[in-house]
Amino acid sequence: MRVGRHALLVALKLAVSVSLLSVLLRRADLGGIAAGLRQAEWSWIATALGLYFLMLAVSAWRWQQLLFAQGVDLPIGRLFESFLVATFFNNFLPSNVGGDVVRIADTARPAGSKTLATTVVLLDRGVGLLGLVLVAAVGATIARWSAREAGPVGATTLWAGLVAGTVVSLPVFLAPRTLHVLAGPIRRLHPEWIDERLDRLTGALVRFRQSPAAMAACFGGAVVVQLILVAFYYALARSLGIPIGFAQLSLLVPVSFLVQMAPISINGLGVREATFGLYFRQLGLPLHSALLLSLGGAAAIMAVSVAGAGAYIARLRRRQRIERP
Repeated sequence: MRVGRHALLVALKLAVSVSLLSVLLRRADLGGIAAGLRQAEWSWIATALGLYFLMLAVSAWRWQQLLFAQGVDLPIGRLFESFLVATFFNNFLPSNVGGDVVRIADTARPAGSKTLATTVVLLDRGVGLLGLVLVAAVGATIARWSAREAGPVGATTLWAGLVAGTVVSLPVFLAPRTLHVLAGPIRRLHPEWIDERLDRLTGALVRFRQSPAAMAACFGGAVVVQLILVAFYYALARSLGIPIGFAQLSLLVPVSFLVQMAPISINGLGVREATFGLYFRQLGLPLHSALLLSLGGAAAIMAVSVAGAGAYIARLRRRQRIERP
């Protein structure tokens, strides 16, 4: 029953993605897309790929800072490899959860607890989301002041979302024991099991609260990651000859990532392109340019994911050699 429900959900998401892409492609100038691909500058594409690898390295460093705060010391190379493998699973599974599962599995044993490893990854995700909204809010503000462009989401909405997210998350750090109160209703299901994990979770949050430098580094790293992603799309835009500026992309790129989080499509496919198309229309740019940049970015990220597949295969072979008698 559960398998059938999951298959139905995937089918519905696929239908949304295919439907949106079909509508957009019918309205776009396919000749313009072909011309843009023929004129692409490979030097800028190589720059974009290098920036994406740099983003993964900064993400691994940010993750390392959170692990350090929990007394878990892992080399940056190992965490970078884990991020590469996670990127592969994120892009070739119908959700982004697969990558998080990889990261949790890779750190559960060194952390001594799957709960602790999960807490670190979820916190990393949460801080990353705040950094994403901050960059989008600043980009929307600059766009409104400089060219009176509203963008796909207004600056006021983004700043309000950032403040709301901060207000909601702060009490968890200032008073972690409140989690026991919030979890009161579900404790009745399995008190001992739930209490044990709540104790580990609150202990981890206390250690984070006692490590403000690690938290600041994580948030700063999250902002840097988003700026690198904007630079990644800017390099692709330069490659394809699309006249869009860094400031404009600093609004569009984070917002497109926010939109992709909605569980209504396959990894944001179709929804992302619609978001690009909406903003490009506001900028007076053609739809085919929006599709070129959006799908080109997805293709470049998938190309990086191939390295993640290679890292995963190499990992499996190492395990086979170790397990061989």
